[in-house]
Amino acid sequence: MSDDRQRYMPLPDDRLPNRGKPLAYPEAVILENPVESEFRGEVDDKYQYSCETQDLKIHGWISTDPMVGFWQITPSNEFRTGGPTKQELTSHVGPINLAMFISTHYGGSDLVIKFEEGEKWKKVFGPVFMYLSSSSTGEEPRTLWNDAKNKMQDEVAKWPYSFPASTDFHQASERGRISGRLFVYDWFIADEQMLAVGASIGLGLPGDPGSWQRENKGYQFWSKTDVEGCFVIENILAGTYNVYAWVHGFIGDYKSASTITITPGCDVKVGDLVFKPPRDGPTLWEIGIPDRSAAEFYIPDSDPLYTNQFLANDLNSRFRQYGLWERYARLHIDGDLVFTIGQSDYKKDWFFAHVNRKSYDIMYEKTTWAIKFELNDVSKNGTYKLRLALASAQLSELQVRVNDPNTDSPLFSSGIIGGDNAIARHGIHGLYWLFNISIPGKLLNSNGKNMIYLTKVNEGIIFPGGVMYDYIRLEAPLPCS
Repeated sequence: MSDDRQRYMPLPDDRLPNRGKPLAYPEAVILENPVESEFRGEVDDKYQYSCETQDLKIHGWISTDPMVGFWQITPSNEFRTGGPTKQELTSHVGPINLAMFISTHYGGSDLVIKFEEGEKWKKVFGPVFMYLSSSSTGEEPRTLWNDAKNKMQDEVAKWPYSFPASTDFHQASERGRISGRLFVYDWFIADEQMLAVGASIGLGLPGDPGSWQRENKGYQFWSKTDVEGCFVIENILAGTYNVYAWVHGFIGDYKSASTITITPGCDVKVGDLVFKPPRDGPTLWEIGIPDRSAAEFYIPDSDPLYTNQFLANDLNSRFRQYGLWERYARLHIDGDLVFTIGQSDYKKDWFFAHVNRKSYDIMYEKTTWAIKFELNDVSKNGTYKLRLALASAQLSELQVRVNDPNTDSPLFSSGIIGGDNAIARHGIHGLYWLFNISIPGKLLNSNGKNMIYLTKVNEGIIFPGGVMYDYIRLEAPLPCS
């Protein structure tokens, strides 16, 4: 499915009761007595082959005897739900190839299509291209993968296809394009607007900032900005859209102030767009990188009992190993995580997932993480701002307290949020959340020593509920003029 995720696959029989044992959920099976001994002790789990849809243009199988490749090529993601970072399944033992058009995987119930009484709805899914290839005996099997990648590029260049006869599938002449340039302005980082390099920018149905990741009825069209912040989006279906964007290194979402109407054959030049990410005051400290992922945080070695060798040496796929959530309690035996600003390193000391602690059998107890920091000059009458960005949430309530972990009333509670289940499904992110929390200066200590407590509640039989953080930042009040 990619240059760095390729493997020989187990057989369907390896999942039968006499050969494999289900783990915490039925999709994950440890292979105890597989047909081929090389797979003994590995976990077979379809979620280890998931992929963001922006990268999901080709995946498939190779048979070595005879040497045949079976590939699924998806030239366009315009019909898929949830935007370019939505993750989908690709394959599992069978061999089975999946064409996922709609799912709640890594998104939850927000991505279930819901209809009002009498509502009319129509959408074209696909087409996708099924490609069979073969190679001469004695050749390296992966030559078929290289051939399939070339074929994928050919099919992408042909989009939109000209052969569909349905009038519901719009040909190239019935579509339009837009172009422009995106800037980002954060006064704390730079006095002037900066080019938004490598930003994700796209068109989706009108909505709120960030609504594209939960949108499930319309079409979406996405691209990336280049080194000059410029973008072009082509082959857009006629309709009315907002422009949406997010920029690596900055929190929040951009949404155009007005909608854009696409008509057949149009070439809309939107000019310069400026994204102003949330910012009230100067940064006092920060944890992580605002990239909508928890990949920069500490990802532990997998339990040797569950290690899949094809993932073991891939630094970009460490998070895909089974059961990493259980490593938290083993690493923090005597207490929960404490992170000290100016001393701790988020790459080593901030666990990638804030999960409950397994106490016994199937019961879990709440966990409280602490951020320790010093402030030598507190503005008692001012308001500080805590930016709390989440990369994922699964049936979780996150509470924030300042300097008193035992107060009954938290300063902030998220309520129970999320259903993307990304932790259990070996995803390093699910849906993005951003909370902007005001902290009255009177709650902070003038002696320099302060603590922010993050409590993941929801005790009981909840597996493996939790959140993954994207980025945390504390901002000071603006000084009085």
